[in-house]
Amino acid sequence: MDTPTPIKRITELQPASRDHHHALLLAWKIRNGLKREVSIERIKGYTEWFFNTYQLPHFLLEEQYIFPVMKNDNHPHIIKVLQEHQLMKDMIMKGPDDAEALLAFADILETHIRFEERVLFNEIQQLATPEQLAMITQQHTDAKFIDHPTLKFI
Repeated sequence: MDTPTPIKRITELQPASRDHHHALLLAWKIRNGLKREVSIERIKGYTEWFFNTYQLPHFLLEEQYIFPVMKNDNHPHIIKVLQEHQLMKDMIMKGPDDAEALLAFADILETHIRFEERVLFNEIQQLATPEQLAMITQQHTDAKFIDHPTLKFI
């Protein structure tokens, strides 16, 4: 089996890719928490905390500074990711109250991130002007991820 070639991410998009790494870990934590029979309420609480603390600001960065690089809000990739952002927001607002809803959220989050990393960010880093990259860098500091001290379960 062929090993995928690692993606060479430009410096200006590396902090956003690190955000994606933490979100992929959230999907992993949800799945493994359910396998280990961690309470639904604990997983839900952590998921909502992570989403509100880290994912919503990440969506805002992408929507305001990264996606506009494509210069076309009607681009199919932009439409796709914006719809997925809204879907995930709706899922969290509704409250993933059972294992099925948590797994569905984890699946959508992972699929969404894989698409952004493998397709969209590759296109964006080819199209972005130095000015756009400078703006992205200015708007996104590479803050260290700090896990919730009491809600974490894995």
